Amino acid sequence: MNENRDSAGPIRVLVADDSAFMRTAITRMIESDSALHVIGAAKNGREAVEMISRLDPDVVTLDLEMPLLDGLGVLREVMTANPRPIIMISSLTQEGAEATLTAFELGAFDCVPKTLSYATLDILQIRDQLIAKIKAGAASKAYYRRRPSKPIALKPAPRARPSLAHVPSVVAIGTSTGGPKALQSLLPSLPADLSAGIVIVQHMPQGFTGPFAARLNDLSRIVVQEAKDGDAVKPGLALIAPATWHMTLFRRSASQYGVHLSKTPSNTLHMPSVDVMMLSAAEVCGANVMGVILTGMGADGALGMKAVREKGGRTIGQDEATCAVYGMPRACAETGILDRVLPLSEIPEEIVHSVSPAMETARHA
Repeated sequence: MNENRDSAGPIRVLVADDSAFMRTAITRMIESDSALHVIGAAKNGREAVEMISRLDPDVVTLDLEMPLLDGLGVLREVMTANPRPIIMISSLTQEGAEATLTAFELGAFDCVPKTLSYATLDILQIRDQLIAKIKAGAASKAYYRRRPSKPIALKPAPRARPSLAHVPSVVAIGTSTGGPKALQSLLPSLPADLSAGIVIVQHMPQGFTGPFAARLNDLSRIVVQEAKDGDAVKPGLALIAPATWHMTLFRRSASQYGVHLSKTPSNTLHMPSVDVMMLSAAEVCGANVMGVILTGMGADGALGMKAVREKGGRTIGQDEATCAVYGMPRACAETGILDRVLPLSEIPEEIVHSVSPAMETARHA
């Protein structure tokens, strides 16, 4: 799992938080796993930058709100001079969500919601996801030696791919860790007149998907919105499933699909689930759907992408070299269900050229 690390031994973690209580709590959670070791704890941002430079940790957990230099300031300095996986510890507030999205833009690896008050110990509920994200971060160090992708200009190419038996009218995208950065590269690279509708599941804490959709909308030529129950899937529109809600598709008319939000099934590891969305898209849209699986931990989406492939839809996976975490795409690639495996920078062009023959049909639907 940690094949990209430079040396054997425990994963070395630096904890940065201005609260002594939080530093102790996070340290105890991390060191409950024998594969992890906390090598230091910084109480302010300046100290965090100095300790990162001096101790060279594999992974850093970083609070957003700290004295002398806040978490975003730490990120800017570290990602410029000495990039590495940094996991943000973020409060579940509008301000916390906005700051965390900025952190993703600056290169943060992932976030863990801070659900703790001094009167409760519910922070213990985040232990498993924190440990999993630290391990994934340590395995992604090679990714941080490269500069993050920026939106790219589409290359001139034939508008149709004649080899396609069916032209997708819906593009279903699934992603998790590394997804915010990937989507901020992919979606702004798509043209405003994209002839297919897009549905997206991005694993995120509650309260984050709305601001994230708004930010992507500001960056993109297509329209990006957090999905509402009953929304139509339209060309040039991307709908992002809200956190804690599954998003499925249904047929609104002979030529148009819509999305339904639901709390069922309730036994999935993630809500929203990429598999739930993809399985629904395959069932409702058949060969008219294109499945795209991007960077992320775990295997959510593998079953759904398999269903898309079996129904005659097109399946695309992000390649290992451009993934922050090659988990979800790997689960699809290793089972042979992907039509193409592409670097992130080539996926927007693949989408455009695959769906473009549907332009005239979509305009008159």
